[in-house]
Amino acid sequence: MDWVRADSSDFGGTLPQPRSGHSAVNVGKSKVVVFGGLVDKRFLNDIAVYDVENKLWFSPECTGSDSDGQVGPSPRAFHVAAAIDCHLFIFGGRYGNKRLGDFWMLDTDIWQWSELTSYGDLPSPRDFAAASAIGNRKIVMYGGWDGKKWLSDVYILDTISLEWTELVVSGTLPPPRCGHMATMVEKRLLVFGGRGGGGPIMGDLWALKGLFEGDNETPGWTQLKLPGQPPSPRCGHTMTSGGVNLLLFGGHGTGGWLSRYDVYHNDCIVLDRVSVQWKRLSTTNASPPARAYHSMTCVGSRYLLFGGFDGKSTFGDIWWLVPEDDPIAKRSPSLPPPSIPFHESEGASMESSSTQHDTKGREKEQSPASELQKKLGISISATVLELMVVHESRDEELIELCSRMVGDRASNNDKVACIQALREHWQQTISSLIQLQELGPLLRDYQRLIIQQHLRNVESLSLFSESDPSKQPKYQFAHITDASQLRIGDIPELLNEYKQLLSN
Repeated sequence: MDWVRADSSDFGGTLPQPRSGHSAVNVGKSKVVVFGGLVDKRFLNDIAVYDVENKLWFSPECTGSDSDGQVGPSPRAFHVAAAIDCHLFIFGGRYGNKRLGDFWMLDTDIWQWSELTSYGDLPSPRDFAAASAIGNRKIVMYGGWDGKKWLSDVYILDTISLEWTELVVSGTLPPPRCGHMATMVEKRLLVFGGRGGGGPIMGDLWALKGLFEGDNETPGWTQLKLPGQPPSPRCGHTMTSGGVNLLLFGGHGTGGWLSRYDVYHNDCIVLDRVSVQWKRLSTTNASPPARAYHSMTCVGSRYLLFGGFDGKSTFGDIWWLVPEDDPIAKRSPSLPPPSIPFHESEGASMESSSTQHDTKGREKEQSPASELQKKLGISISATVLELMVVHESRDEELIELCSRMVGDRASNNDKVACIQALREHWQQTISSLIQLQELGPLLRDYQRLIIQQHLRNVESLSLFSESDPSKQPKYQFAHITDASQLRIGDIPELLNEYKQLLSN
């Protein structure tokens, strides 16, 4: 499959503003409905709709108000959403530091909101739960965070009677969690990952049976340990069903051993339901920037990725993941602009203008890098090109790692010596001793050395001798945008290529 960044030819209308922690749900096969989310500490309650048949984004004028006269649910993020027929159901979420427990339905035929009064075993207010539709009548919800504890309860909602039932599950239970993903496969609810009690991020896969009354199955959880290459532990990812596969993308985890730090992912892992194993999805184009709390929906044979957060910026970009025979897969990939945090419209417009100006300037500055890209015959994203030409003295993560390894924080006067000491350490070490927190600085320094070596040889082009292709160096990781894309098996080869660059 191929990643393709959406452009203006893919759809018309007004695109949704950047956000994370939103919901995006397929309603029938005709539309994708985006609701709520968070951007710059501002919670949203708007609706954006993608009309699949007409390839059009629009914002419907909704009716239906609560007791305060506000149309639709209050602003929120990290809620659950599921669709039954033409109805979108919303429960819970967060507004500021408050967990919500209200329950809403949107009739997408007439775009009318209704706040629902439900009965039975009412679930407590929560955020970061996960839910999925069961057939064409019921919805199942699992887990979440109520502001005090992680949850492991299971609730089933009958959308006709509006009655909640807490499912009594026997046997071994999954550890309580939030930020996980859940989806129905056949007659089982599959749950993967999430953050657990005490804070650890998990990478376990569980299946819940007994959700269909007529099957006379006793509700119970089973932990699944499947062969293949499973995803790393994460939360805030997506798990999207399409055909015979479940596609898991992105999410957030932690790295390092002594010093924990955030890691955001942009890898694709497929759960093949035919062979019942995990597989790494092979894509030919550069992947979208790493992110979590985004949305990914299946639109025919395509997947639609929107929004998310990478620890610094909120995304508003839209990407397609398409089969290799899809017409847009042949489209020449364009280098996306750097992602910037979203601000109010005027500020965003000013920042966008400034970014375009800076990009034009960088195009001239990066001509050696562009030449390198042609010589290597690979596609390198704008982000990597920028990192590759940033001087090591301005690579803050590299300097911080140098400081920790040398001892005291490096001053301006000893940065060069500090960086040299780190490079000597990498020159002498073996791959099994490389810690996760070193991979980002190591990858960027590797790419930086490629550029520096090319600049030294650009006059004679001896480094890229076209007369003898067998002598052209092969840089397998020059196109990698983030260290999270590396696999464990890549580290020895990356370190080997890095040592060769240092020797040269």
